[in-house]
Amino acid sequence: MRFGVVIFPGTWSDCDFHHVISEVLRQPVAYVWHRESNLSEYDCIILPGGFSYGDYLRAGAIAGRSPVVEALPEFIGRGGLVLGSCNGFQILCEARLLPGALMRNDCLQYRCQSTFLRVENAETNFTRTLRPGQVLKMPISHGEGKFFADGETLRSLRDKGQIVFRYCAEDGRITKESNPNGSVDAVAGVVNEAGTVLGLMPHPERAAESALGGTDGLPIFQSLLGTLVEDGSFLKR
Repeated sequence: MRFGVVIFPGTWSDCDFHHVISEVLRQPVAYVWHRESNLSEYDCIILPGGFSYGDYLRAGAIAGRSPVVEALPEFIGRGGLVLGSCNGFQILCEARLLPGALMRNDCLQYRCQSTFLRVENAETNFTRTLRPGQVLKMPISHGEGKFFADGETLRSLRDKGQIVFRYCAEDGRITKESNPNGSVDAVAGVVNEAGTVLGLMPHPERAAESALGGTDGLPIFQSLLGTLVEDGSFLKR
């Protein structure tokens, strides 16, 4: 499986993802410049966190119209997987590759802290090594992480199992106090209907080594590998 980690002007978690994929997972990985539109050599594209284009207009608004993001529908259409964390999640929503939008945190403050997440759907390409109701600990680092969707969209997300992670307390309870940004229904991560695109505000790449305090983010990467290795579905080049 070959990963591509996209770099936008202002990206800052690209090196973290590259390190985890190359040094922890021992998988082939390359950096992909934001002006690139040929993604044929990759099986999974990562949109990392940061402040693409300085978050001008809205977080992810400009990056969502970049050549590499415009190439993603074709990439996804031929079986590619896409993971967007933090700013990557914002970009995917701006590009309409995921439903909903990310808004300013309710507290109007930038939040950099550990959070607990409850696994709501363990049957996706990104969560197959997890179990429903499992509680994970991952850090967040954002000022515009409040997920919002209108009532109809939110009902659809629930009915179709597209809500993958929700903020929770350490014991798994969904509480107002455990929601760091005011996300509707405590949503922390969603997938598209096909289950091939995941966006989440927490940073799994910063929770993939015990030296950093925990490995709860590692199963997301392991699930990706399992999807392609066990199913034998590497993209044909």
